[in-house]
Amino acid sequence: MTIHLRQICLVASDLDKTIDDLTTIFGVNSAHVDPGVLHFGLANNLLAFGNNFLEVVSPVRDDTAAGRYLDRRKGDGGYMVICQTESLENQQAARQRAADNNVRVAWESENDKISICQFHPGDMIAAFFELDWDKAGDFKGHWDPVGGVGWETNVRQDVTEGFLGVELQGVAPTAMAERWSAVAELPLDKGGDISMNLSNAYIRFVDEADDRGPGLSGIHLAVNNRAAILVRARERGCYISESQVDVCGVHFYLHDT
Repeated sequence: MTIHLRQICLVASDLDKTIDDLTTIFGVNSAHVDPGVLHFGLANNLLAFGNNFLEVVSPVRDDTAAGRYLDRRKGDGGYMVICQTESLENQQAARQRAADNNVRVAWESENDKISICQFHPGDMIAAFFELDWDKAGDFKGHWDPVGGVGWETNVRQDVTEGFLGVELQGVAPTAMAERWSAVAELPLDKGGDISMNLSNAYIRFVDEADDRGPGLSGIHLAVNNRAAILVRARERGCYISESQVDVCGVHFYLHDT
């Protein structure tokens, strides 16, 4: 089964500032704004990172799941790992594996363009794991959450190439990794930090390193202009080191292409 990282979602209290920081520091463009998330009490913006997307959502009313997440994790942070698979049968097989491992489905929906299945972050421990089947079947082009097509003209990669991986933290990273592996039916690499390879990226499971609890704590990026990123990060107060900048409560780790 192919599981392809297509989108990472962050949650922020100030959407406009966060988008301004991300686009300025990483030299990327907005690809789509989805009015449909207002149904969940959210506003959003999706940024093109190569052929994949970094989404930021922000609550616009009280008592939303994203707002509760902001409270629980003591501020902005990572929220969802959103992946694409090549068939509805594969998605439904993962749904059954989730049920077999006592993982709840937080939300699911299907229309004539896409089938969406979100696995509950409480059971996946660190973040939502969303596995979608986009009926166009295109891992590098058509993606319904960004309106299908048309976003390609907004791709810019002279500064940032794209995603390499996601970091999930928790007090028991091995148990967390085994849960994700069981649902995805993908093997774990236990050499050094525990990791699980998707078709185009990895998920790394690490010990909790702060007092914020389990969560999506980091994103690994392939970059083409580290110097430009670091200059802009310093200007924005986001510089941590020559290999890390922090935005929206998330560690962005820089790897030269």
